[in-house]
Amino acid sequence: MLYTGSQGRVAHECILDVRAIKAATGVAEIDIAKRLMDYGFHAPTVSFPVAGTLMVEPTESEDKAELDRFCAAMCSIRDEIRRIETGEWTLEQSPLKHAPHTEADMIGDWTRPYSRQQAVFPLPWVAENKFWPFVNRIDDVHGDRNLFCGCVPMENYT
Repeated sequence: MLYTGSQGRVAHECILDVRAIKAATGVAEIDIAKRLMDYGFHAPTVSFPVAGTLMVEPTESEDKAELDRFCAAMCSIRDEIRRIETGEWTLEQSPLKHAPHTEADMIGDWTRPYSRQQAVFPLPWVAENKFWPFVNRIDDVHGDRNLFCGCVPMENYT
């Protein structure tokens, strides 16, 4: 964790540094952010204000149960990273690289080395209020550099 105070405290947001994990395994901050969606969390801000980090903002509005749920998700994701470290999964064939997983993934053909259960219900409580993303991961950089407007053309307005 970056930017802790002299007493080890952080502000309403905290910056989680994953650069060492990325250097060791190839797992990037975006992989962790997208995987959090499979656990029911909104993907946090990545690489701001520091490249290679996640900015998590639990703020004062989240109760302890929600913070515990988030910590459990992060611990589970760390265990998934260990499976890459030990060679059980390659990075490219891990749930981290394929996240987020959609309903179509759940019912479609499955040839991945991890189970559908691991993909979409990685912890028991996820099934209680499953969030289903509509699409799998997109190329964020391509999307940032090549904007596409899905708006109705101006000439359709009279």
